[in-house]
Parts: sequence; C-alpha cells; structure tokens
Amino acid sequence: MTELGARWDGSGTSFSVFCTGERVELCLLDDDGAEQRRIAMSAEQDTWTVAVPGVRPGDRYGFRAYGPFDPSRGLRFDANRLLADPYARAFEPLDEREVHSLVIDAAFDWGDDRPPAVPWSETVLYETHVEGISRTHPAVAPALRGTYAGLASEPLLEHLTGLGVTAVELLPVQQFVTDDRLLDMGLRNYWGYMTLGFLAPHAGYRSAQAPGAQVSEFKAMVKALHAAGLEVILDIVYNHTCEGGPGGPPIAYRGLANEVYYRLDPADRSRYVDTTGTGNMLNVDRPEVLRLIMDSLRYWVQEMHVDGFRFDLAATLARDRGSFDHLASFFDLVYQDPVVRDVKLIAEPWDIGDYQVGRFPRGWAEWNDRYRDDVRDFWRRRGGAAAMGWRLTGSADLYGADRRGPDASVNFVTAHDGKTLHDLVTYSESTTRPTARTTATVPPTTARRTSASRARATTSRSSRRGRGSGATSSQTLLVSQGVPMLLGGDERARTQRGNNNAYCQANEISWYDWTQSAAADELMAFTRRAIALQRAHATLRRRSFLRGDGDVAWFDATGAPMGAERWGDPDHDFVAYLLAGDRADEVDDHDLLVVLNAGLTEAAFAVPGAAGRRFALLLDTGFADGRPAAGAGFDAGATISVAPRNVLVAAAPR
Repeated sequence: MTELGARWDGSGTSFSVFCTGERVELCLLDDDGAEQRRIAMSAEQDTWTVAVPGVRPGDRYGFRAYGPFDPSRGLRFDANRLLADPYARAFEPLDEREVHSLVIDAAFDWGDDRPPAVPWSETVLYETHVEGISRTHPAVAPALRGTYAGLASEPLLEHLTGLGVTAVELLPVQQFVTDDRLLDMGLRNYWGYMTLGFLAPHAGYRSAQAPGAQVSEFKAMVKALHAAGLEVILDIVYNHTCEGGPGGPPIAYRGLANEVYYRLDPADRSRYVDTTGTGNMLNVDRPEVLRLIMDSLRYWVQEMHVDGFRFDLAATLARDRGSFDHLASFFDLVYQDPVVRDVKLIAEPWDIGDYQVGRFPRGWAEWNDRYRDDVRDFWRRRGGAAAMGWRLTGSADLYGADRRGPDASVNFVTAHDGKTLHDLVTYSESTTRPTARTTATVPPTTARRTSASRARATTSRSSRRGRGSGATSSQTLLVSQGVPMLLGGDERARTQRGNNNAYCQANEISWYDWTQSAAADELMAFTRRAIALQRAHATLRRRSFLRGDGDVAWFDATGAPMGAERWGDPDHDFVAYLLAGDRADEVDDHDLLVVLNAGLTEAAFAVPGAAGRRFALLLDTGFADGRPAAGAGFDAGATISVAPRNVLVAAAPR
C-alpha cells in the first residue's frame, strides 16, 4: 500500500494523496504562497502520486482536485481551491487565514530516549496547554515562552517533577486553524480543537522561525520530558475537522473526497450528520478514514515518541453505521495494532448524542465526569454519601462489570473545559462577556461538552472558604482509587476571572500566573504533599476494586459503622473510611484512615480500631500547606474534632 504524504529521499520528493476526483495536480509554491509549477499526478485506485526531483525540505506545496461540484451527491470538488495535504508532516503559515503543506526532513537524534512506561496505577496526569504554561514564566527565556521549547525548559521541568506528576496531557498540538468568525472578532483558537493536519505538530508553538522547525522542536520537547521521567499524552481530535459545516470552503478533506471523509445525511447528501457540534463528523464507517486515524496514531508513537492519547469526543469514533458500538471497527483496529495498543488510551466517552461513560472496552481508560460531578456535589452538600462512596473507591458501578479495574477511571474535579479550581470555589456565576478579552460566544464544541458532561458551578463566594474548598476537592482527588488528573495551574490557584469557556482566550485570562505569593506557595506545598502521599501508599493505588472483605470499612460522623440509613441519606455530608494496607507492597504496609467532613459544623468522630493503636496524622486541609504539626496524631478509641469542610488522612502500621 502506497504511503501517503510527502517523502523526501535526499534528492527529491515523492507525493501521494487520496482523492476520488477525476484529476489531481500537485502545486509547488514559493515562500509567498505563489504557485511556481503545476504537475499532473497519476492515479491507482484513488491514490494519486508523483515524484519530483529537486523538491527539498522547507518547500511548500498543495493540491488541486478536479471533479463535479454536486452537493446533492455529496461531491464538492473545486479546482479553484488550493488544498492542503491531509498527510502533511508540517504546515507553514502564510498568514492567520492560510497555511501551506510543507516538505520536511524527518531526521532527528533521539539518542538513548526511552518511554518512561509508568504503570497506570502510578500515573498522575497533569492537563496543560503548551503555550499557556510558559507564556509568562519569568525564568524561561523570552524567546522560548509559549513554545515546545518553553515547556521543555529547566524551570518548567523542575516545576512538574517537583510537583510529583508523572505525565503531561497536552491540549491539541496537531496543526489546527482559527475560523474566520473568531479572526474577525480579533480572537484566535486557543484550545486547538479544530484540526487541519493529523500528522503535523502545530507550527504556532515553535520558537525558531525556520520552516518545519516545529517537528524537531516537538521531538526535542518529548525527549526532554522523557529524560525527566515524564510521559507525554496528546489530546487528539479525530471526530471532526476544521472545515465546519457544508457552507464552509474546502480546505483539504472536503475538496479531495467529501463523500468519503464525512458522514453525510442519507436523506440529503448535501448536509452532514453532526454529533460533534462543529458542523461535520468524520465517517469511521470508511476504511480510508480509519486508515488516516491509525496512520496518524502510529506516526505520533513511532516517529514522535509520545506515550498515549486522550481522544476528544471518543464516542464518535465508535459510531459504526451511525450509532455507538463497543465492538466498533475502530476498537478492533486499535486492539490488533502492535504499536497503538500498548500506549495509554484515554476516552472522552461522549459526544452530543451519546453518553457512554463505562462502556468503552478493556484497555481503555475514560474521563469520569461522574466523579467530577459527585465530588463537587458532596462538597457543596448536595450529593450525599452513596455516590461519594462509589467515586472514592474507583467507580466499580461504572467499570466493574467488564472486568476493568479502578485504573479505567480518570478522576478529575476540574479540566480545561470549565472553570479553574480557584474560580470554581470563588465565583457563583460565569463571567464571560462578548468582548475580545472575554467572549460569551460559545463554540459548538464547547456547548456540546458542557451539555454532555453536565458541568456544575459552585455557590461559594468567600475567598477564605474558596481556598479551603479547593484544597478539600483536590485532596479528595488524591485519596480516591483511580487515575488522578490535575488541571494545570490549579496548584497555584490559577484564575480565569470566572471564565468557564476560555477556548478563544489566547491572553492572560488563559496563561499561567507565575507571580510569587504566599497563597500560591502554600497551595503548591499542599499539592506536592497530597501527591506524595498518594504515590507513597499503594493502598491508594489499587489495581483491582475493593471487595469489602476486610479491605475497607466505612464510618459515619460519630465513628459508627455506616448503615443503610446513612448511605441512603442524601443529606449525609460526612464520610470516613479505613483502607487496609496492601500486603503485597513490601515498602508500605500501613492502614490509612481518610475522613471527609463536608458539613458546616464540627463533627465529634470516634476513631476506629483496637485500643492502643496510634494513627499518625499525614495531612490536614485545615492547614494552608496541609502539613500537620510534628508528631500529630490520635489513638484508636479517642474522640477527635473534625473541622467543617475538612479532610484528614492518617496512617497506622498494620
């Protein structure tokens, strides 16, 4: 099978593109985007090829596809449009509205680079944005801020490794574009969920201006993160493209094979079926589309050395013949692929029409929005204990039936899509405004996500209480079974000024604030302590669900065993549980007592256990940095006062 894309062999370049049209021409461009040559391509089964001597890395190119323009048949060929290469390994911007495909030299010295291969049970994810994390960092060289090199700089590596996370989950870095509507408003696509090229790193995150430099800079970033022990997970968007609805211009896919790449409305093939809210959806019923997805995934693993993927609106990828199928062809291809099946695979398990949390096959982890909602509800005293019990123990109600374990649940309280943790516990309403700095215009992608995942807001206005609520929520995250995911910047109380939809805020609203302050330092210290506690105790990182045969015991606010009445009480705002130490762990053999009081009053809690047993207090959210006084602890049988809206974690040898 012919490899698609542009391949330089040292003396010239071979070009191949999939197109269902009648004729295709390769267009070679100069640095200003003007056409220099048009070269006819030859076809074999809709794959068009040509080899051109003398074309080198850094040269720009595109295609013109000839054929009928007949939307009623799903055909949208237009030879007046210069089309991008879906398989381009890099793109070069001409301006904010036009990018060109680019020939690259793929050579790179990986040296002794090796994937960190962190087990799921030891993984702590850190969701971040390549530009936002370093854009204002004072210790990062100005020329590197907001770039791949900035993320890989020593100050950022020290921050991430010092925090204790094991993987960065990067918002989209595949080449994306900004739609004209935003550009006309003086805004740009910041999050990046409008993909143009599935095999190309985004050019806007490079520091050097040489054409194609983004490829080597991305590789250098991965190499540096790996050397620091950090995995690289990419947030990828295979459910739709940047071309929008049928009224939009052909940029690549629409002009090459509209009737193949997109799922068309059977009743009116001039229209698209759309479960993504963006105007189109890729048609995974077609082998050509599945090939594009799998070729892209293998490329990022083999050539770019990434360690896994988070699939945006992953339910769309499993829509065989239009509806979700947990035995879909896409899952079969991933399962059988010797490269892709062995990396971390994370699903956002919904789209507009399908909410599929808990239904993805074995080998997949899922963003667990039920965890987010139930934890938020518990701490704002609207949820009760029963739902909280499921979430704290890995959500066996969602993932236990198909023999998956707690590692299937990616637990989060906040993510890029919504408010930051600081804003969640500070603002009672969103502060989006229709201005260039804070826009109320909600993109379809964000509108459907908010609807599908049922995001909720907090009602707390007090800044003091806000800090406490943030600490208790994040700590909850790190004493729960499952894979914790932190939203980057939450560890420093990052604020978006209440904006819960910053998809187009490429400015200080979205960038991290690295200004030194006592409050930020305290929260950083607290987060480090909480992560260290989670990583130090294997009983918080079990690979199988708790069985209730002595591995966990539950208690109410008085210290009495939890009964059915308490579990069923929606107003019960106190949960305590004792986790038996993991006897298979030779390093840690401690039992852990976790106490969560979401109430507004103190609780007099009788510490469980045999007389004479001593619990050492490891963490107390009543302290700004979570660190209790030296030697703090309590004896089994003693009655202790648990402050309102507080979390305690204590340990005792088995």
